[in-house]
Amino acid sequence: MQSPDLSQGVVIDEFASEWVTSHVDAKAHIIRQEDPHADEIIVLNGHIVSTICDPDGKEVCVGFFAGPSVVTPNIARTRAGRSLVSITATSDARIAHMSSDALTDFMISSEPIRNWANGVLRETLSQKADREWCLAALGGAERLTWFRETYPGFEDIFNHAFIASFLGITPVTLSRLRHA
Repeated sequence: MQSPDLSQGVVIDEFASEWVTSHVDAKAHIIRQEDPHADEIIVLNGHIVSTICDPDGKEVCVGFFAGPSVVTPNIARTRAGRSLVSITATSDARIAHMSSDALTDFMISSEPIRNWANGVLRETLSQKADREWCLAALGGAERLTWFRETYPGFEDIFNHAFIASFLGITPVTLSRLRHA
């Protein structure tokens, strides 16, 4: 995602100061599904996945984030202030987070920040629509090709069980397709 044109000096200083950075250990949860959550998250470095767990405990990967990248905006991953997903570091990571309300205030007061945030949301919706299309329209081999084209290099840095669930196939099928 592009950086905003924040040439308004005071606004960029205030915007930057609202982001709090922290280290996240590999395998640590940043947020768990159903927990209250009201922050925006940027992965500065490292790797993070977003997953949904069904009532039977089956986990499905719905997003990959390799720093630097913006995690799915809060509005698209929460309902009534509770997270619809779990967000977990798959490697040691450094993240930045800011209150969603603070970001909204910045969006109201700064056109460049508003344009950047709206661009992030548009890109996220486009990625979700592309994945939905992939799952509905493509067979297993074509899904893997789509994944490789859409997420170059991710096959080497993310667990293949996450990739398989993201593609709606079993890990065994993914392994067979990778070696075909």
